[in-house]
Amino acid sequence: MTVQAMKEAVCAWSRQSYAEHLFAGTSGNLSVYDPEQDVMVITPSSIPYETMTEADIMVLRLDGTVLEGPHKPSSEWRMHAALYREKPEVGAVVHTHSPYATAFAVNNTGIPTILIEMVPFLGGDVPLAPFALPGTEAVGTGAVAVLKERYGCLLANHGVLAIGKDLEQAHLRAVYIEDAARICSIAMGHGPIVTMSEADIAAMRGR
Repeated sequence: MTVQAMKEAVCAWSRQSYAEHLFAGTSGNLSVYDPEQDVMVITPSSIPYETMTEADIMVLRLDGTVLEGPHKPSSEWRMHAALYREKPEVGAVVHTHSPYATAFAVNNTGIPTILIEMVPFLGGDVPLAPFALPGTEAVGTGAVAVLKERYGCLLANHGVLAIGKDLEQAHLRAVYIEDAARICSIAMGHGPIVTMSEADIAAMRGR
């Protein structure tokens, strides 16, 4: 994929995520990475999604060296870079502050496996990564530690992280995390929840 195509994808998926209320204001960020070019393309810092264009998108190396773009890169670029360095299978990262999932992060609890589709789409439950100061590499390394056979996690008192081979996949996983959190929240209001059995989870993984 060319750098221009990567910038177009980052802009398009950012605006879609904002329209779906995965982002609020200028919060949240997403990126793609091409290891062959050693290029990370990421949303800029504090630019409204409604007016964002491809020209606003930032291009940089994993060490933070800016190659293209008129703004500062997202303040969470170190988190994205840590994921790309530590998990070479990842080609895209979506970080949201979607309200239901972020509420679980504020409660400092993960989202249990309450829906069978969480297994193929998310790897199972959505674990909680420990709190780290936003903007630091520790946010990313904390996420890497819990993203074992999982495609998304919660960031304590912060938000949500979803990974994928490309932005379409990472975005879909972010949507599923928010949907699972919303359903779990509603169910808890009705009474005790029942999680999927380990046998059923294992059977689903074997498909």
